[in-house]
This record gives sequence, structure tokens and C-alpha cells, in this order.
Amino acid sequence: MKRLAFLTSRFQWQGQASAVRAAAKGFGADVVDLPVDLPTSEADYRGAIAKAKGEGADAIMVGDNPDIMTNRALIAGLVAQAGWPAIYPFAEFVEAGGLMAYSFDLVELFERAADDIHAILAGANPGDIPFYQASKFELSLNLKTAKALSLSVPATLLAAADKVVE
Repeated sequence: MKRLAFLTSRFQWQGQASAVRAAAKGFGADVVDLPVDLPTSEADYRGAIAKAKGEGADAIMVGDNPDIMTNRALIAGLVAQAGWPAIYPFAEFVEAGGLMAYSFDLVELFERAADDIHAILAGANPGDIPFYQASKFELSLNLKTAKALSLSVPATLLAAADKVVE
């Protein structure tokens, strides 16, 4: 990989750009910025993928926000048409045809948030509720997509996967 495209909202890009660039530089890649303005349209995502293709991207990382999650099937389809390996923020993208995702457990996070809301409504001081940092992460792989990209999945990666789509 020489050029990594990063698709996310413009707001999130502003906070993540330096970390993404530093990580990519660490393995010798440049970054193609693909910040989209919210709310988006199909044309916005098509334009972002076209920009990445035009700038020579050969892989893509997709950020996490509700709009991108809502458009996961569209995004996974556009990335598949581009023929890129991709990493996504949630397993739902893998179920929609994306290659892989490494994510925290959304259900666990929402259950934790519900517990916090309940505690606050029961009179707890929000400042007394401990900050929760996700500690459970899931690796999801789509073997059909890997095959379509002519990628072999090492047995060690397959064994480490929590979810596999065949």
C-alpha cells in the first residue's frame, strides 16, 4: 500500500488527520483526504471515491459516524467497485460486503450508555460516573470479498476473527 484513502466527515477529519497521517507515514504510505460534509448524498460518496481513484489510492479506511453507518451498503459497494482492500469501523460494513472491520462492540457500548442514563435519571451526579473506555474489540472478515480482491487471508488472522462472512 502506497496511498491510503481515509473517508470520514469533515468534522471528524479535523480531529483525526494528524494521527492518520502519522500512522500511514509509519508504514511508508501517503494519505488521500476524503472528508465529506454532512449531511451527505450518494453523489458525495461517489465523488469522494472518484477523487481517491484519481489520486492513486490503493486502499481505504472508513471512519465512523452515523451518516457513514447509514450509507454502509453504498460505501462498501463503491469500494468494491474500486477494487480496494478496506477496513471499516463496524462489523455491519463487513456484512454489507466490506473486507474487514476492527471495532468495539456497539451493543455493549449502548448498554453502558443506557446504564449511565438510568443512573443520572435516578439522581446520580454525572461527574461521579466513571468514564468508560471500551475494552472489547471485534475483528470481522469477509472471505468472499477477500477472494474477489485476490487476497489470501492468513490462517492466524482467520483464527483471530470474531466474525467471518463466507
